[in-house]
Amino acid sequence: MVKVFDRWESDNIVIKDIGLADYITKEAKIIPHSFGLGSRKKFGKARIFIVERLIDKIMRSGQGKRKLSGKFIRGRGATGKKLKAMKIVEEALEIVEKKTSSNPVEMLIRAVENAAPREDVTRFRKGGLIYSQSVDVAPMRRLDEALKNIAIAGFANSYRSKKSAAEALAEEIVLAGQGDVKSYAIKRRNEIERIAASSR
Repeated sequence: MVKVFDRWESDNIVIKDIGLADYITKEAKIIPHSFGLGSRKKFGKARIFIVERLIDKIMRSGQGKRKLSGKFIRGRGATGKKLKAMKIVEEALEIVEKKTSSNPVEMLIRAVENAAPREDVTRFRKGGLIYSQSVDVAPMRRLDEALKNIAIAGFANSYRSKKSAAEALAEEIVLAGQGDVKSYAIKRRNEIERIAASSR
């Protein structure tokens, strides 16, 4: 059986969130790197292994407009460096395994399920006025938002701190996997859903 980084099994993990089941790929790879295959195809991201998708999110540069979007990630000098991002994620998964004594890939999937928002707000113009309306979030966007917030939290908690990026990422995965409100990704999901609930 193929194992992630030749250590952890992922094929027998059960996805509890039915809405995300078709979009979380559990098919393990020893080295989670697909060289961008499928990235240009429609819904190609859905067929990329979940650990590789987290690695890709860690390589992002961010918008640079808000502190959380770009500064933490660009300041690390890791943008586009996949090997560096891979090492961060591998170390983070090791730390998660030591902390929880469970499969870290399963904990990552639980974190994504817990951090994925179900409702969001969209704006539309009607007669010169702009209205906010709550909408259901598509499964692909739910997954993207959850992974993005987990990656941002990992860097945010290690920025100007003694914690390494791997330690901060591991801590975020554990907190989000347990549904703890101390997790940045869980806080962000709650905030999005609260704003959406007030716009119904």
